[in-house]
Amino acid sequence: MPLQPLAGITVFENDSFVAGPSSCLALSQLGAEVIKIDPIKGGPDIDRWPLTADGASIYWGTLNRNKRSVAIDLRSEEGQELAQALITSPGENAGVFVENNVGRPFLADEVLRAKRADLIHVKVQGSADGGPGVDYTVNAETGIPLMTGPVDSPGPVNHVLPAWDLVCGQAAVTAVVMGLYHRAATGEGLYESIALKDVALAAVANLGWYTETLQPAGERAKQGNHIFGSFGASFRTADGRHVMITAITKRQWGNLVQVTGLEAVIDALQTSLETDFTLETNRYTYREILESLFKPWFAQRTAQQVAADLEGSGVLWGPYASAGEVAREALDSDQSGVLRSIESETLGTMLVGAQPIRVNDEYLTDAQPTVFGAETKAVLSERLGLDSAELGRLHDAGVIGGR
Repeated sequence: MPLQPLAGITVFENDSFVAGPSSCLALSQLGAEVIKIDPIKGGPDIDRWPLTADGASIYWGTLNRNKRSVAIDLRSEEGQELAQALITSPGENAGVFVENNVGRPFLADEVLRAKRADLIHVKVQGSADGGPGVDYTVNAETGIPLMTGPVDSPGPVNHVLPAWDLVCGQAAVTAVVMGLYHRAATGEGLYESIALKDVALAAVANLGWYTETLQPAGERAKQGNHIFGSFGASFRTADGRHVMITAITKRQWGNLVQVTGLEAVIDALQTSLETDFTLETNRYTYREILESLFKPWFAQRTAQQVAADLEGSGVLWGPYASAGEVAREALDSDQSGVLRSIESETLGTMLVGAQPIRVNDEYLTDAQPTVFGAETKAVLSERLGLDSAELGRLHDAGVIGGR
């Protein structure tokens, strides 16, 4: 069985969308038991796209797999008390809570900590001042969309990947582990808050991109598919496919020139321009000229021929693939890699990612779909000792849902 470093730890979760759920998914992949406390009719992402043909949310089901789902009426006083009791329930390895709530004062840190002083409480926020923010709005504020897109595109270009949500989710994992170490060393709990906007701004700043704007050149212009400061571009093949070619190091550049047979042409160009393309900055400066020289080589070959010629050449490259192509290839494989398929009663065949950290070259896998509310009675019985009569009463009163 794969290593489960967080086995025995119980994490309670009350959140929605990407950052919080992705962090708790990662914790479950490391072996923690994750109990997701949801509103009785589901949170705001319970029906979020993409959907199956039957209307089930692939989004919710994928991000929240490998968790125990508990459905409680969080608007009722009795339901709020149940949620508090679960989060602060006894146990040396319990008392861990991840949330991104706004407007639920019964889950405020001071309220919960009064019931369990050693609580590890991780709160994901939009901004550090408590204001709202989602990946789409935060990304707009970082400056990235004004660097993204075709060179002749006058306005901002958004990307579809919720990058800051995902990075924030991994920061929340770090916060949980930090809290566990702190509690093990001191016996004390910890309240940790993480703002999505802070995550984004810090990441861009740490790449040096804001410092770059303070230099004489000022703001960075759009680069299209070129790699800033180096040589890298996309090329179209004879059969209409595309590949991404990069030559960041001197060795990669030399391999690209050699495999395309352009040594003499490149030498003549260097002489004409009085430059040296073994230097990365020069390859970037003359990127458009170099792109035009390599373009015919790719245009004369199919994607399969390009792959055959580049195989083992030392050129750093990758083919562009659609999401469907990636999915079909994963299903056709032996599934020993990071992508795995699992079967769900609500979603059918799911393609999911194993924990990408490999221990002794082995992926830490999970293969448990989650059904909304399915663990409600079991969790309340196990954690709070409620008997079947009390569980039946709560269900009939509409305080709990699920099974």
